[in-house]
Amino acid sequence: MTTFTNRPSTALLVIDMQNGVVAGAHRREEVVATLAGLVARARGEGVPVVWVRHQDAALVPGTRAWRLVPELVPLPGESVLDKEYADAFEATELESLLAGAGIGRIVVTGAATDVCVRSTLHSGFARGYDTVLVSDAHTTEDSGAEGVPGPAAIIAHTNLYWSQQVAPGRVGGTAEAAEVVLTAG
Repeated sequence: MTTFTNRPSTALLVIDMQNGVVAGAHRREEVVATLAGLVARARGEGVPVVWVRHQDAALVPGTRAWRLVPELVPLPGESVLDKEYADAFEATELESLLAGAGIGRIVVTGAATDVCVRSTLHSGFARGYDTVLVSDAHTTEDSGAEGVPGPAAIIAHTNLYWSQQVAPGRVGGTAEAAEVVLTAG
């Protein structure tokens, strides 16, 4: 139902699953294992996997903190995009990559739920993509800021409100990794 004509395919986005982003993340091991299974499924079904890495003063390219976690390794030929903003579409080649591959639906996973995952979900949806959040394949750390909910509440809230996203010509929604549809088009 995407607003894009002639873009029936789906891509799996793996956002910021970097050592420095998920070192203290809520349910890190479980989320990484779930993601590894989902990535394997996407590859087996011919669905493109797009890896996104954040860089800033704490995530300097080439450092251990910046590298993807060792359990999740892009294969040769898979797209790896570096970004400087929370939104993976902002100042990157993500949109042109998706357009070139005929992708109108994105399945979003990764970290951090309350920053980069949420920003990318909203941006993709506003740009016309059908957007699915994999409810058990995203995580965040406890920011420790006074008045901010803990990571479990942030994840639950994001899953709740994204499960109800609709707009003219496109849909949002959530699905657990085992149930998400990864149609190649």
